[in-house]
Amino acid sequence: MFDDVGLTTLVAVTLFAAGVTGALGYGFSSLTVPIALLFFSNKVLNPALVLVAIVLNGYVLVINRESVPRVWKRVIPILLGLIPGIIGGSYVLSSLNPEWLKLSTYAVLLPLILLQAAGVRRPIHSERMAGVPFGAGVGLLYSVTTISGPPLALLFNNQGLVKQEFRAAMAMLRVAESVLTATVYYFLGLYSMESSRVFFSILPSVVIGVPLGAFLFRRIHAETFRRLCMSYDAWIVGYGCSRVLIALQVIVSAGAYSVWLAAALIDAYLLYLYFAKQQRLSPITYTSPLGSTTARRK
Repeated sequence: MFDDVGLTTLVAVTLFAAGVTGALGYGFSSLTVPIALLFFSNKVLNPALVLVAIVLNGYVLVINRESVPRVWKRVIPILLGLIPGIIGGSYVLSSLNPEWLKLSTYAVLLPLILLQAAGVRRPIHSERMAGVPFGAGVGLLYSVTTISGPPLALLFNNQGLVKQEFRAAMAMLRVAESVLTATVYYFLGLYSMESSRVFFSILPSVVIGVPLGAFLFRRIHAETFRRLCMSYDAWIVGYGCSRVLIALQVIVSAGAYSVWLAAALIDAYLLYLYFAKQQRLSPITYTSPLGSTTARRK
């Protein structure tokens, strides 16, 4: 039986996450899953989120369809790699202990989030050769956690895709991986009444949240907004990881919360560096000897 507090929290979180996706073009699962796992197991949560992702990313793909011809060739190798990764990850999901799945999810997410927060840029020169193994890794991660935004965002940001191309490439891959994963989940019998209830509870949040977020957040500086979302993720993932370590009795004392503290301190430092850099780059105004006000960059 579901915890009503958990379901209500999930509805609120998915509304916010859908709004972020409407503004940035990605981020739904990476913002939803860390909190949702505090209340639900991966086996209940994943089938519902995969179905939602088909609707959500289908919408994002439609509104960015004009950029598809410019990016589809770069996406094909990753798409090919998704297939074996998704099949393997789905079998892992069906057989692994739920608490160990949660710990694995948090352990993979935290470094990816911190790498994004640090603004890591390492362009891949042999993009086609790296595409298939990268896609397999993303497929494995997605089918186990329903999260693929952080590694895909790292790749496409590093490869220099402009805003609309970035969104189109992300949407193409997210639609493909969600459809493939939903199909494999079906054949493995992972859908349940609990998953159906989660799906129908959060679907209205997605339908409302995406256009609302695109409207409300359109004036916000996209990079700063994305960076704040990464901080949210880092703190929640760190907390969730600490909770699971205690549940699994890997660390039985309050010392488990040192993981949360470490994640928070690292993120706070990275956030400080980000805003310090923005301060240096921000325009400043001064008055010229003739009395007119102009602006220059530091």
